[in-house]
Amino acid sequence: MTATGTADGASPESGAAGAGGTPGPGTDTDTDTGSTGARDTGDAGGTGGTGDTGNARDTGTDRATVPGPRPARPAPAPGALGPPPFTVVPGSQVGAALEGREPEIADLVEQVYRLHDAGDSVNPPSYFLRFADRPSSRIIALPASIGGQLGVDGIKWISSFPGNTAAGLPRASAVLILNDPETGYPFACLESSIISATRTAASAALAADRLSRGRPRPARVGFVGTGLIARYVHTHLTAAGWSFEETGVHDLSAGSAAGFRGYLERSGAKGRITVHDSAEELIRSSDLLVFATVAAEPHVHDPGWFGHAPLVLHVSLRDLAPEILLASANFVDDVEHCLKAETSPHLAERLTGGRDFLDGTLADVLAGRVTAPADRTVVFSPFGLGVLDLAVGRFVHDEVTRQGEPHVVDGFFHELRRYG
Repeated sequence: MTATGTADGASPESGAAGAGGTPGPGTDTDTDTGSTGARDTGDAGGTGGTGDTGNARDTGTDRATVPGPRPARPAPAPGALGPPPFTVVPGSQVGAALEGREPEIADLVEQVYRLHDAGDSVNPPSYFLRFADRPSSRIIALPASIGGQLGVDGIKWISSFPGNTAAGLPRASAVLILNDPETGYPFACLESSIISATRTAASAALAADRLSRGRPRPARVGFVGTGLIARYVHTHLTAAGWSFEETGVHDLSAGSAAGFRGYLERSGAKGRITVHDSAEELIRSSDLLVFATVAAEPHVHDPGWFGHAPLVLHVSLRDLAPEILLASANFVDDVEHCLKAETSPHLAERLTGGRDFLDGTLADVLAGRVTAPADRTVVFSPFGLGVLDLAVGRFVHDEVTRQGEPHVVDGFFHELRRYG
């Protein structure tokens, strides 16, 4: 079995690393989870044509109202436009703006998934800046645009430098630039590692809620990989009302496992906390599984470990052998995005030559077009959408502004007269 240790750092798009620390191809699951590859956020629009692959059912009251496409804007009068104030939001303010706001972020993430499903978003492929003299490092650009009432464009610029860990620094760091859709001028630069972790965890918690409806509520949760993302996922699950009789923990690093156990105890987690020596032991004893590792290739191969039909949040994307996915019901956030970069779903597509193993997207479930089965293992593999970063970043910016605490850089845009 290959390494399943956790990644430190901020954003899964920072590149998955295997046992020897060799980064994988990368997939954007933001926040240095474990598997923190830089995920290509893909082309705008559709979810790859999984189609209506299940019986429609009521998946609950829609908490998020999705506005229609943005109307065309009238041309501005000459001299009517000006650049917006340019605000810098440091990590301390980002953390303060998001603390205790998990329910609101959950609603926001659901709204963005629906907007993306309706085609009112743009998610072009990520761009990878690589270095011949530093092959394990990379910096990734994730541009995106959201329509509807959110109305924001922007780009996340996230680096993955695995060598940082030897000096005690996180491997991943990130900034998010928000652009004004009216003028194109940037209006904010935000520290984005916390934003990345938050959107990843909120997405996972939303999937856990919607994909578990119709089956007994999972009472035993297991975390394979115990880094930053695991902590954020647990926080968002707890905020969404989840409570577990037992929380299982497995990590190749005994120190990481002990640290995560300490976090659970300090957070007041209910029920037993068990540190498992093997992934098999943890998987067999859990109804809800969270994979948040740095695995660059599958290290879990036996479908028999999943004979009890758990719900699996496959956040790090490369932990499961294709055979496990083929024996399960599979949901992704976006088909075209997820089936690339050597993810487990990508390997399953290569093995079978098709995509029939996919049951749908999370948006399909939210809309009631597909129902997750109660009698099979259900795997959610989120590749990560740049529009989620934009939405959470916009939320943070607006909250900081509302509180009257923005760090505005006066005169940031200096040359504002076209003809002098």
